[in-house]
Amino acid sequence: MPREMIKTATYSLMHLAVAVSVAYALTGDWRVAIGIGLIEPAVQTVAYAVHERVWQQIPLMPKAHGAVRYRVQASSQ
Repeated sequence: MPREMIKTATYSLMHLAVAVSVAYALTGDWRVAIGIGLIEPAVQTVAYAVHERVWQQIPLMPKAHGAVRYRVQASSQ
């Protein structure tokens, strides 16, 4: 399994535990907390994977004076 997938899976498990805990703290009901806890991290995990892939596609130029510059392509008109 690629490292990226393992990272996403472990993040998902951690997020599930946090989501259920917060939902329980707010509602006091384990059934509601588990329901919220299963839906929210599932959506967030997909968003995280997409976010990682987008960031992998952004070309970065070398650092200049400690700052990272982004390479922007001019559009032809």
